[in-house]
Amino acid sequence: MNEKILVVDDEPSIVELLDFNLTKAGFQVVRAMDGEEAIRSVYVHRPTLMVLDMMLPKKDGIEVCKELRFRNENVAILMLTAKDEEFDKVLSLELGADDYMTKPFSVPELVARIKAIIRRRNTSGIKEYEHKDQLGSVEIFHEQHDAFVGKSKLELTLKEFELISYFARNKGKLVTRDQIFQDVWGYEFGVDSRNLDVHISRLREKIGRHDPDFHHIKTIRGLGYKIEM
Repeated sequence: MNEKILVVDDEPSIVELLDFNLTKAGFQVVRAMDGEEAIRSVYVHRPTLMVLDMMLPKKDGIEVCKELRFRNENVAILMLTAKDEEFDKVLSLELGADDYMTKPFSVPELVARIKAIIRRRNTSGIKEYEHKDQLGSVEIFHEQHDAFVGKSKLELTLKEFELISYFARNKGKLVTRDQIFQDVWGYEFGVDSRNLDVHISRLREKIGRHDPDFHHIKTIRGLGYKIEM
């Protein structure tokens, strides 16, 4: 596998636990114990993904996430939060984290989520814009992970792009939340539905800045989403 994972946590026991299990799963592991060291490690080691604890000395996880995304660093981020930090969960997603898990967490689930994120990130590669899909005014180029409204490129996180791509491939269908979690997140473990709500809300907002009349993703309460043509 040889993908490099940066583990950022100030609790040595958690770092040791993740280092052992991720190494066992075939990853290379780099460690950092505070937010400033985490940012330095991204530039020195160029990890594919970082497991980033919310509560860190020097700079917390939110600050680290915000700074990396401001600098357009493409490292995937899986945030670790405490169960009562609902606001921070939502904020981390809005700032560009790919996913989050709450402590205490299941190690097999965390490894599965990491593999799913990396698997999705390794699907791009063609440089010319082709194989276009469309949902309303949004043009989607799956291989390049780019989406446009007219000539305006949408600044989407990886998860937001995966969602609009998924919706475009399912035009005219009703997709349940469970289907979305399985097909887009790539694992069968239960997921906090707030995670999905935040991603779709941000996706609608970003498209709406360029096309206020975009209403193709309809919420069907209790079921999921209807993708209208």
